[in-house]
Amino acid sequence: MPEKLAIDGGKPYRKDFLVFGSPHIGEEEIAEVTDTLRSGWLSTGPRVHRFEEAFRKYIGCDFAVAVNSCTAGLHLALDVLGIGEGDEVITSPITFAATANVVVHRGAVPVFADVDRKTMNLAPEEVERKITPHTKAILPVHLYGRPCEMDALMTIAGKHKLYVIEDAAHAIEARYRDKKIGTIGDIASFSFYVTKNLVTGEGGMVTTNNKEWHEEMRIKSLHGISKTAWKRYSEEGFQIYDTIYPGYKYNMMDIQAAMGIHQLNRIEENLKVRERHWQRYNEAFAESEFLTIPPEQPHVRHARHLYTLLIDTDNLGASRDQFVNALQAENIGVGIHFISLHLHTFYRERFGWKRGDLPNAEFVSDRTVSLPLSSKLTDDDIEDVIGAVFKALNGLYKTR
Repeated sequence: MPEKLAIDGGKPYRKDFLVFGSPHIGEEEIAEVTDTLRSGWLSTGPRVHRFEEAFRKYIGCDFAVAVNSCTAGLHLALDVLGIGEGDEVITSPITFAATANVVVHRGAVPVFADVDRKTMNLAPEEVERKITPHTKAILPVHLYGRPCEMDALMTIAGKHKLYVIEDAAHAIEARYRDKKIGTIGDIASFSFYVTKNLVTGEGGMVTTNNKEWHEEMRIKSLHGISKTAWKRYSEEGFQIYDTIYPGYKYNMMDIQAAMGIHQLNRIEENLKVRERHWQRYNEAFAESEFLTIPPEQPHVRHARHLYTLLIDTDNLGASRDQFVNALQAENIGVGIHFISLHLHTFYRERFGWKRGDLPNAEFVSDRTVSLPLSSKLTDDDIEDVIGAVFKALNGLYKTR
């Protein structure tokens, strides 16, 4: 008889709950934030400028603008590229809602193209199939930290004269062939949310190699005024400003940048830890009859943001949600990345999407589950996750 599952009244595999996506914060960040508070300069100022420059150099792009979220960055990108009412933007349905929401906020139409079932990223041939005379941009999502097939997407974009805006929320360390993510498309946006590989609590960065777009995004990120507060109120004396655009309140604070500076300093070191955890998961799960592990691709560098399995629900005789509930009861936090957006209420009702429209996205959406993966986790934490996964699988299979 298999060990009784915690969800059925058995003893949980792990004593304390393992939080999914808990951030790895060091003493350097704490000290820098404290110094920032003591400095009296809390909003956009010298530390934001320092963080922008360090991030720009790390990515290898010409320009970077720090913002308060990846969502804000995507919205700015669409804005400066002139995408608006009646335009169409092709993107992935396997993503967080923000990717498509920003398109709607611009008055444009998000058009979902199906994904590759293996990589779970946008399938280039499906993107090309969705292009119409109204299409203005492609918005690829580098899902879980795995770069999309950018050569094919850039070729399609060039052929049809489309912009490419990269949703790089998961992909700070990622590389496609010899190019860093954030330098390939026209504009890219990164996330520093609390669960990300680089954490500022809330925050993001927009990158581009186009000077004009950079300058417009910088100005629009802070109300559309010609000078930032740092410049207006610096020791050089007050400077008159002008409102050039009807901008937004999208700026990053120095308190956030204080964390980002030191998070960025350790990002490659932390990647090695996540790589070790990733390989241990692969080793443990590769031969399971119920699990499909993430694919490896020699031409990309994966950022190792999310370790996501596909559950063979037919063979297991249980749904993904049953597996998730069982694992949570064993005190292992998990995530679902993502429920396909075309199945969400708003996108079904506004744009008429329905189940059956995107079969590969639906296959992934019904089976995906993300396990804890962080440089904060210990090797013992990873072994607890592995043990709990097999306990849940065995218990669900035997009791079906």
